[in-house]
Amino acid sequence: MTPQELRAFCLSFDASVEDFPFNPQTSVFKVLGRLFALTNLDARPLTVNLKCDPEDAVRLRTEHEGLIVAGWHMNKRHWNTVTVDGELPDRLVRELIEDSYDLVVAGLPRADRLRLDRP
Repeated sequence: MTPQELRAFCLSFDASVEDFPFNPQTSVFKVLGRLFALTNLDARPLTVNLKCDPEDAVRLRTEHEGLIVAGWHMNKRHWNTVTVDGELPDRLVRELIEDSYDLVVAGLPRADRLRLDRP
């Protein structure tokens, strides 16, 4: 997955936006103001921090040692840092991004979740 593909995929979700609250290099992808992905699109290797169910987070770190690690500068129980350099299948990376988005949406107030479901 290229940096452009990563950005496009993150922005493909309903109500997602890209923001730069920390510095001009760090892309923060949010849904209704809540972070679901954080990356430096110019970094090599390309990595992205993603929210994850705590049990899945540990399993993924074990199954993909070195490619999926505890979230850098994040709550290590709920966030993973995923290396997006081609060693992990793009399909898995997309699933992890979508799972992160879904977890964040699930934590939104009910009215906001219902608003996202509208066409």
